[in-house]
Amino acid sequence: MNAYSRTHLKCDLFGVSHFHDRSHCLFNNRTWSASHVPDIIGTSHLNRRGYTSTTISYQVMEHMQTNVVAKEYSDDLLITSSYESAMEALSSLITHKKRGDTSSVGGKYGKLERMSIYLKILGLEEKIDGLRIIHVAGTKGKGSTCTFCEAILRECGFRTGLFTSPHLIDVRERFRINGLDITEDRFLPYFWSCWGQLEEKVTEDLPMPPLFQFLTLLALKIFICEQVDVAIIEVGLGGKRDSTNVINKPVVCGITSLGMDHIETLGNTLGQIASHKAGIFKPHIPAFVVPQLPEAMDVIHEVAEGLAVPLGVVPPLDCEKMDGFKLSLSGDHQSINAGLAVALSKCWLQRTGNWEKLFRKQEILEGDLPEPFCRGLSTAHLSGRAQIVYDTSLKSYNSSKDPESSSGDLIFYLDGAHSPESMEVCGRWFSTAVKGNQKTSSRLRVENAEQVLGNGHIQYGSGKMEEPYETSKQILLFNCMEVRDPQALLPQLVNTCVSSGIHFSKALFVPSMSSYSKVTSAASVIPENFSRDLSWQFKLQRFWEKMIHGKVL
Repeated sequence: MNAYSRTHLKCDLFGVSHFHDRSHCLFNNRTWSASHVPDIIGTSHLNRRGYTSTTISYQVMEHMQTNVVAKEYSDDLLITSSYESAMEALSSLITHKKRGDTSSVGGKYGKLERMSIYLKILGLEEKIDGLRIIHVAGTKGKGSTCTFCEAILRECGFRTGLFTSPHLIDVRERFRINGLDITEDRFLPYFWSCWGQLEEKVTEDLPMPPLFQFLTLLALKIFICEQVDVAIIEVGLGGKRDSTNVINKPVVCGITSLGMDHIETLGNTLGQIASHKAGIFKPHIPAFVVPQLPEAMDVIHEVAEGLAVPLGVVPPLDCEKMDGFKLSLSGDHQSINAGLAVALSKCWLQRTGNWEKLFRKQEILEGDLPEPFCRGLSTAHLSGRAQIVYDTSLKSYNSSKDPESSSGDLIFYLDGAHSPESMEVCGRWFSTAVKGNQKTSSRLRVENAEQVLGNGHIQYGSGKMEEPYETSKQILLFNCMEVRDPQALLPQLVNTCVSSGIHFSKALFVPSMSSYSKVTSAASVIPENFSRDLSWQFKLQRFWEKMIHGKVL
């Protein structure tokens, strides 16, 4: 995360506002009437683990309107649970395996075999094909590509489901229905339905699924019950052995840019990594890939030929074809992801028989984009990827203390880059964005920006911001997991920025507020006496000092 500041840092205060609305409480028990509870099964067994529920059994709903959650029931039955207990249940599924450990969680079944059994238990096995899935793998750009696809097809009039990972604040971010995170009231019944059915069948050979496997199953459950027209599914890790690869009949598959990441699991060459990613290909199902290095492309072509997969290599999107619209996700690299999303969306429309229905009366030249495509590409939103947030709260704080000393706002540039290649891309985006702010001579409109209001809430969309001051400083806020190599990440970022004339005046190495052993919600309260082991942050600081000043502290 990069912070561009045009505010004097006074009183040793560096202002970081809330980046999510934490004012509402999700921990209170919620009650639903039976007319709003979808597909709930018997839940008395949940009390074995201490999760609050009422002993109830409902008939599985087979017919649902696309614009409602559930049909009416005659009896006014109730089910009570809480979001907090759901998060506690999810936390119990975290395996704590070391990175790169590919051993089985337990029992005699492999991951995908186990996933197939779970699908049968949930009654989903025969229904997945009806989701008409777009399946996307890759090292970089999976989330952006999937988000573009979702927005395009939603603008074309389809009811969409989007499953991505990881989440930033709340696990419900992983499940979007029609472009919006699933609400708590919808999430909980689906969650406890899946949980109950799976826990009822637990054996020594078939334990509860680990976290990501459970979330994948939950996503499929949600999308089937919500009767989406299309489900866009992002691979979690790799492809061939990923939990999402229980999808046997996608409409189309895609592979985004590949790079050296997760080498302890996927292999230490691009060819090995490409083999895993191409593992999502299915016989005779079309697939599209962005341009890759020859080592990776050769493997992808080989896998495609072996499965008789029609394979298309998609160039970056020519944004001149967007008829005045602008990509909503910042960074030059997004044209690569947008190009792939356009190809995937068009193929999906053609293979489902919808392209002619939508555009048969329009003369669309080769390479031109229909207006719904342009609208989708210009409105897609994905937090934490080349995201700009304006924080005016520090200005308000300084003004209240000393009205004459306030000199402006903080601007946060947020990105989740975590590989050498993506750090370089992040550096280019950051440098371009900062230079754009510095050169502004009048009031600035940033299309892909959010403004943090005084109450800590984020205001999404366009916002006019004041002209930057010449005294602006660039400050780096950085954190990475200990399994990452800062010697491969930080120099790539710094050198890219320096080559563009952007220099960091300070670097702050901060611990994560989240825990790798617990799933929390947006309403999680940070303790007043919050403390963390900072040994890793001090190690990052020492490396930074050595890199910048040529010395070790």
